[in-house]
Amino acid sequence: MSETKAVSKLDGAALAAIIPHLELSAEAAAALGDAATPAAGLDRLAAEGFLIEAARLCAHALPRREAVWWAARCAEATAPDALPEADGQARALAESWVRRVADDTRRAAMAQAELGGFQSPEAWVAVAAFWSGDSMSPLGQPKVPPAPHLTGVAVSGAVILASVRGAPERQPARLRRFIDSARHIAAGGAGMIETESA
Repeated sequence: MSETKAVSKLDGAALAAIIPHLELSAEAAAALGDAATPAAGLDRLAAEGFLIEAARLCAHALPRREAVWWAARCAEATAPDALPEADGQARALAESWVRRVADDTRRAAMAQAELGGFQSPEAWVAVAAFWSGDSMSPLGQPKVPPAPHLTGVAVSGAVILASVRGAPERQPARLRRFIDSARHIAAGGAGMIETESA
């Protein structure tokens, strides 16, 4: 009796639909080659050292809730001890939205991101949660749905900012840990990342 291989949550979208959002150089596109799925594309990009592109692929390929959760894990892993309160609240609200999708929670997350001036990974985690909803309009106004790729854009921003926070020289090692976390989430895990010590 053959075992059925678990389907990765990275493969819920077509790779061809994701590629335009990855900002691939000619070299990265060549590394991607004829990969048939996002998970296969991730493996190829990471193996060839195109870690930023691989992280972007994760951001756009994961389902929205999983992508927001992943961005929060990445932000938490590099957060300083003296994280501003608005940033901590923004991440906490985004995580609450992942646990129980509610419009008031994602709107509160966006309000906290605005308080922080959209400068931190945590703020972009909150923006990702907000852009994962059904409307960007203020309450009581006609709905304006966000473009489908915007969650991935915000998640990418959060993850890349987290990868250089406080120590840009750590970016490659951090991105490898972040990508491992995304793979864990895609397989149904929590994707927890050990918090860095100062």
